[in-house]
Amino acid sequence: MGLQLECAIQVKQLIPFRQRLKAPQLPNGFILKRDESVSAALINRLLARCNERTHSPKRLIIALEKSFCYLSIFEERSGKLVAFVRATSDKGLNANIWNLVAEPGKNQEKLIDVLIHNMLSILKRELPGCSISVCAPSMSLQALKDNGFLLDPNGIRVMGFRLR
Repeated sequence: MGLQLECAIQVKQLIPFRQRLKAPQLPNGFILKRDESVSAALINRLLARCNERTHSPKRLIIALEKSFCYLSIFEERSGKLVAFVRATSDKGLNANIWNLVAEPGKNQEKLIDVLIHNMLSILKRELPGCSISVCAPSMSLQALKDNGFLLDPNGIRVMGFRLR
């Protein structure tokens, strides 16, 4: 079974993001943390629960070390990792958002919305002028659109190649 991804690319300014009157609120019982040390095993377990491709622990650790930043959402009571996203950047022209996932359930859309909004806030504040791209599962498309991303704007097509 092949991995199905729908890719979205942001171009121009994030007009809906900037015009949003109120930032999405994290549901009660969850904690958002930036650059909190998270093991590769926990991230892979979350990716698997979200039906996303997992990564070798060694490569995932390297990816985290080379990331510009990452955000994690934990259940407050149990400490369980329930959502995650990371960003890479050349710190000049481009920023890329990776591994945007939230555990399936009633809070999935809210958690994705909180992650993407907070990641965009960080990237726009700390890397102004960078274009931002994301390759994400289809369940995150509405949150991406709500935050100003455009699906294949002006005929731009994104392709990825998975090394084996």
